Amino acid sequence: MEKKYIPLNFLPLGMKGKVKVLTAGGSIRRRLLDLGLVSDTEVEALQKSPSGDPVAYHIRGAVIALRSEEASKIWIEAI
Repeated sequence: MEKKYIPLNFLPLGMKGKVKVLTAGGSIRRRLLDLGLVSDTEVEALQKSPSGDPVAYHIRGAVIALRSEEASKIWIEAI
């Protein structure tokens, strides 16, 4: 069965996923890796800001806010 990956910004609130691919480059890629977004890291979408962007995610014991532009460069497998 083929696994389907989705961008992190499409993960519904309250759902979890595992990081599979980072498509970002340069300093954005370095920042995401520094935040712990490496392969198979579990991420949970917690809540949206009142304007809808950014979204708070639970990553490796910390709550991190990512803009939709950044989250779209993180491809996950929903779990």
